[in-house]
Amino acid sequence: MSKYSLWTVIRNGLNGQQGWDRQWRDPEPRESYDVVIVGAGLHGLATAYYLAKNHHVRNVAVLEKGWLGGGNAGRNTTIVRSNYMMPGNRQFYEHSLKLWEGLSHDLNYNVMFSQRHHVTLLHSPAARDGAARRYNRMRLTGSDGELWDIETLRKEIPHLNYDNARFPIIGAAVQKRAGNARHDAVAWGYARGADMQGVDIIQNCEVVGVVRENGKVVSLQTTRGNIRAGKVGFAVAGNTSRLWQMAGFGGLPIETHKLQAFVSEPIKPLLDHVVVFGVGGAHFYISQSDKGGMVFGGDLDWYKSYAQRGNLPIVQDVCECATSILPCLGRVRLLRHWSGVMDMSMDGSPFICKTPLENLYLNAGWNYGGFKASPASGWFFADLIANDRPHETIQHYTLERFHRGLILDERGAGPDPKLHG
Repeated sequence: MSKYSLWTVIRNGLNGQQGWDRQWRDPEPRESYDVVIVGAGLHGLATAYYLAKNHHVRNVAVLEKGWLGGGNAGRNTTIVRSNYMMPGNRQFYEHSLKLWEGLSHDLNYNVMFSQRHHVTLLHSPAARDGAARRYNRMRLTGSDGELWDIETLRKEIPHLNYDNARFPIIGAAVQKRAGNARHDAVAWGYARGADMQGVDIIQNCEVVGVVRENGKVVSLQTTRGNIRAGKVGFAVAGNTSRLWQMAGFGGLPIETHKLQAFVSEPIKPLLDHVVVFGVGGAHFYISQSDKGGMVFGGDLDWYKSYAQRGNLPIVQDVCECATSILPCLGRVRLLRHWSGVMDMSMDGSPFICKTPLENLYLNAGWNYGGFKASPASGWFFADLIANDRPHETIQHYTLERFHRGLILDERGAGPDPKLHG
């Protein structure tokens, strides 16, 4: 497999792009593996990559019912940030951001990570005080963060609705190291990196049953045959509950909802930041892609669903948020919208943990944080599977925290169960 460099780009430019190799194999599944990861999204692929790279576990298969990166990996707004506050989450997302900063070099693949600032608009003195508390915690724990007054914000982002806004803007909380990345490039980079380490990525291979014996998973029944496994990891986002029931368990403290996202027609460069606001029941985030489209989204749908398509009420709600804060978008046409299937935990924090079965491991409950968490999620999940014990950073990411009352209530990052259907 080719290693990317300036020389290979020049050479293939001169020979009509004829020298590129296939970037990952399409193998037939073997009868057994040391580790089987279910789900070839960003978390599953990252887990396989770090199992091979960090722990030298290479007899690994990643099973995907569709095509690689065809689930939530390709259905999000690609925002990367670490402005979390709760102990555990603070360290986890900062570790993830540091991995993002070196990911293209690590994978030898351009994931198009752009540190263009994450700008949270503030609309009241109370919001400013809350942001100051959060961002002071970030600075005290080795991250970056600052508050902008209205004059600085006007200079940096002149097109916002400053003078006639329903919710007047008084400033912003900013994390400059945050930004966004190219979702499919991240999936391809991790797939390529895992494949180079000997991992089998098996597409169009749906798990339809879990075979248990003596408190362990012995094999997975799939649409491409029976596959034995020494250890099994679930990393399937909104479909976690389905696999959990296949494994013979009851319910999980998660709900599956859909989260819609939108992109406009391409326009000239307008916004070089990720802008977010939440006030008066509204929740909105927007950035501009490298192709020129305005990429934006808002709240999840407040009813449970496995659908991957949108609906008109959310279209109206999110577009109203867009024009309220950026009136210049009023005549821009909406190009497309889609939906990702979200597994929403009840405290806004994820699970990376062992399960009641000896060799089954769970990665789930990512709420709004799945994309930005991908590198650290794979890093810590691989560490858990390889060493059969949680790293201290994720020691509270367990199912038992709800029994013990040790919830990680990251407000603004997860659902509010009282509002769910």
